Amino acid sequence: MAAFSLTQSRSALGAFYRRLRSRLGAPKAITATAHKIARLFYRMWTTGGQYADPGMDYYEQRYHEQVLNHLRNKARSLGFDLVAQPTAKECVS
Repeated sequence: MAAFSLTQSRSALGAFYRRLRSRLGAPKAITATAHKIARLFYRMWTTGGQYADPGMDYYEQRYHEQVLNHLRNKARSLGFDLVAQPTAKECVS
């Protein structure tokens, strides 16, 4: 129930759930998110630590960087180089 309640949450766990739901479907995303919550709970329980949610924006930025790194490595393995193009926000400035 805790994992399903993250559907509209603006937390890192909510962003994780929505990303998985779009790719795997709701049942698998709920199970994976519940597993992640259980791991976080266990780590906090055993170490006595506290959970500090980094927020949805931090999670999305980190995921975006992981995707870019994967693309760079894939292009490099195929003998290509990625060249950054200016975005619309950068062109307006």
